[in-house]
Amino acid sequence: MTSWQLVRLFAGLFILLSLALGIPGSPLFVSQWWLAFTAFVGANLLQSSVTHWCPLEIILRRLGVAAGA
Repeated sequence: MTSWQLVRLFAGLFILLSLALGIPGSPLFVSQWWLAFTAFVGANLLQSSVTHWCPLEIILRRLGVAAGA
């Protein structure tokens, strides 16, 4: 997998997990504060689409993951 594919994979997993932990009707509910993490991930995706700069992608490239197309 390339770095941009992993960024999207992690973002999707983080959003789904934080929703499961933050929505009161969920069997995994912990606290509604997990929804703030959902907002953070969404804001980071928005910021990276505008600036073309993503911290996770930089970390993945330094770990040796191939850059995207």
